[in-house]
Amino acid sequence: MSRIGKKPVTVPAGVTVTIDGTTVSVKGGKGELTRTFSDLVTIAQEGSEVLVTRNDESTESNAQQGLTRTLIHNMVIGVSEGFSKKL
Repeated sequence: MSRIGKKPVTVPAGVTVTIDGTTVSVKGGKGELTRTFSDLVTIAQEGSEVLVTRNDESTESNAQQGLTRTLIHNMVIGVSEGFSKKL
């Protein structure tokens, strides 16, 4: 069971998320990112949150759910805050 994959991705103000099947585009003040994800998960947007759900109960779907959620979260952070390296 993916605990990370069940968490919704919160989209901050000023960031727009466009979902076209398995392709997700995130646009913000720092730029735009687009990525196509696996068919094993379903991506939906409800208000200011993006939800990733599994299509079945297989191990591969479980892994893809957590991975997809994390990648979408990183895309949102990348276009809103940008990259920073703290030493």
